Amino acid sequence: MIYELRTYHVHPGKMQDILTRFKDHTVQLFANHGMNITEFWEDVDASNNRLYYVVEHPDLETRNRNFENFQNDPEWIEVKRLSELNGPLVDRLDSSFMKKAPVL
Repeated sequence: MIYELRTYHVHPGKMQDILTRFKDHTVQLFANHGMNITEFWEDVDASNNRLYYVVEHPDLETRNRNFENFQNDPEWIEVKRLSELNGPLVDRLDSSFMKKAPVL
């Protein structure tokens, strides 16, 4: 199992919009494509405008295939389009891939 830590650098004033999009659409769409989000966090300093979450994947090949299918899903394309009518929600996205360390 690998874990992907995704960090969204959210445009100022758009945090609630992205949280709503995840709650109402993205979490389920990820699940539909075999991706499990394990946890969400917001930066303690709200002025940083960062959202963090972890996605579990069996391996990198499966991750890449699932994300490609998600990004090409017509439902996602429409959700993204509608949620960004007043501008993009995310300025930048960083991903880090991790595996469990054998100490636990």
